[in-house]
Amino acid sequence: MSSTDKIILGIDPGTNIMGYGLIHIKGTKMNLVVMGVLRLEKVTDPALKLKKIFDRVVSLIDEYKPDELAIEAPFFGKNVQSMLKLGRAQGVAIAGALSRDLTINEYSPKKIKQSITGSGNASKEQVAAMLKSLLDFKETPEFLDATDGLAAAVCHHFQRKPGSAKKTYTGWKAFLADNPSKKG
Repeated sequence: MSSTDKIILGIDPGTNIMGYGLIHIKGTKMNLVVMGVLRLEKVTDPALKLKKIFDRVVSLIDEYKPDELAIEAPFFGKNVQSMLKLGRAQGVAIAGALSRDLTINEYSPKKIKQSITGSGNASKEQVAAMLKSLLDFKETPEFLDATDGLAAAVCHHFQRKPGSAKKTYTGWKAFLADNPSKKG
């Protein structure tokens, strides 16, 4: 596949519900392949939850053959235990992708929301509504974790569009020439 024909897997990691979405980019067209959730609320063994996350990521990769993975980064919250669990879920999802030689791209929740809606403080519902418009699907999924996973994939695609790449500079002089307000 060329850089204008690729499949991106997006994952919203979680130890109770993991959301995922796949998009296919062909030329300038972006299409929804599939989205869904892995429900783990009834699994009581934490290690078994992690194994199920790993196995599901690998099965998605084997079935849909994505070129890249975009995953939501854990955010810092008040509950350290929740953050640890989320980090483990993200880690095994990444390990699953690495076991299939996928390129990994991590985005903060705020970056994903900003990329999809224009606001880093958008609600899950606002993100889902914008994705429905962008990808032309009708049904809002029962769990917005599915659209959160899809949002990670779309965010990654938007970051890679021509003109969105960060400008690189050969040194301070070139940077300051483009950014005169940064001079002391």
